[in-house]
Amino acid sequence: MIKRFKLYLNGIIQGVGMRPFVFNLAKGLYLNGFVQNTPEGLNIEVEGEEENLKTFIEKLKIEKPSISYIYRFEVWEVEPEGYKSFEIVESEEKGKVETYILPDLATCKFCIEDIFDKGNRRYRYPFTNCTLCGPRFSIIKKLPYDRKNTTMSEFKMCKECQGEYDDPSDRRFHAQPNACPECGPKVFFCSKEGKFLLEGEEALLEAEEYIKKGKIVGVKGLGGFHIVCSARNDKAVALLRERKGRKEKPFALMYPSIEEIERDCFLDEKEKEILQSPQAPIVLLKNKDIFSISPLVAPRNQYLGVMLPYTPLHHILLSDLKCPIVATSGNLSEEPIITDENYAFEKLKDLCDGFLIHNRKIERHIDDSIVRIMASKEVVLRRARGYVPFPFITDKKNNSVGFGGFLKANISFQKGKNIFVSQHIGDLETEGSFEVYKKIYKDFTNLFKIKPEKGSHDLHPDFPSTQFALSQKLKMLPLQHHIAHLFSCMEDNGIKPPLFASIWDGTGLGDDKKIW
Repeated sequence: MIKRFKLYLNGIIQGVGMRPFVFNLAKGLYLNGFVQNTPEGLNIEVEGEEENLKTFIEKLKIEKPSISYIYRFEVWEVEPEGYKSFEIVESEEKGKVETYILPDLATCKFCIEDIFDKGNRRYRYPFTNCTLCGPRFSIIKKLPYDRKNTTMSEFKMCKECQGEYDDPSDRRFHAQPNACPECGPKVFFCSKEGKFLLEGEEALLEAEEYIKKGKIVGVKGLGGFHIVCSARNDKAVALLRERKGRKEKPFALMYPSIEEIERDCFLDEKEKEILQSPQAPIVLLKNKDIFSISPLVAPRNQYLGVMLPYTPLHHILLSDLKCPIVATSGNLSEEPIITDENYAFEKLKDLCDGFLIHNRKIERHIDDSIVRIMASKEVVLRRARGYVPFPFITDKKNNSVGFGGFLKANISFQKGKNIFVSQHIGDLETEGSFEVYKKIYKDFTNLFKIKPEKGSHDLHPDFPSTQFALSQKLKMLPLQHHIAHLFSCMEDNGIKPPLFASIWDGTGLGDDKKIW
């Protein structure tokens, strides 16, 4: 007997290959209908034999893409429509925004194989991606997640890429940033003054030559610039410290492989798993007594901040260099990471000897995340690339905003039961940092259509975050600094009163208007 079901899905379901999965699943079960992205989530209509419809629903729940996450799954039966085929229809752009955006994901194993296969048309192409990996949050302008709503909209797909995009059996079916050397973004090597010198493969080789010679290169990556040099070259690391004015604070490292990391650091299975995860964060690892890098990378420090390559560009560079590199944030002291090459030419010219850039615009800055394993548990010390904007799900509905403090600032938004924590911003000591802080507030409220009714801010009246909070004309709750930390810990660990807590933190303004 022919029946028709309507399905509504909400969660991490856009940009993860969900529509291609639904399409192929329906086709394989001889079902007709359609699947459609909307700002609220995913609409599906399927029509066919009742037994096949039940199988479709079961498989959709169990076999969905591994990087997806469904929060709501609703099904109801309606009268048959008489569909003749199954299609992916054009996205609906009107409606209440309730869907989620996937973070930027590290290059998958299939795309790594493509970029190192001499017979592949994407051989050594720095912007290779598919539905399993690549940029999302750093390139999206608005929902729904379609190419026209990303910074890839200016790159028109060539015939072959369009064919992959339209082919339900292809891994790049509806991969929004899909591109190749013929039609996609390109890399360029520039002088420290910003003069364009080389393009494509020659640009990559020149950047590598600079690094091998002990020079410092600004590399435009996924969510901003890295400042890069050889981690084995004492003179290069010392020069970077001198230019950056960073006497002892450790530099982050990027290694070519997990085997190279194991040679220098103690590494357990959990740490290996996180390093090689789609999030690919920096992981703090205890170093061995004898390791291959310059001691100037982390002077008198037992730990190294280590990550693996997470974009095709990084994979190509590290594969050629065959040694770890310093990959520290491309910014001036206390400033946010730089995302625009013209600004980098202006601000980083005294830091870098040359620049490896590309012409894919970064819509929003996002630093590398930092993770440490403590008591066998993953603890995120800096939440940014790979994690943001995944929401935390709480048990109480709210419509509010937490404006954060002064040091290591970010902003948190609650919409319903979802808490969206912004990417790491940094200390609000400079005008540049505060401008980024205000931009992020506007960005999250626009992107997720959040209209806070109330908010909370630090008790200190002179913090830029406090002053910005008060300018929003919301119902406000001032919170003492250490108590705010306690509330965060309670939410993060699902702890409810009664409880006793000791908060070991820096200074904060007390309820008595004195420093605690």
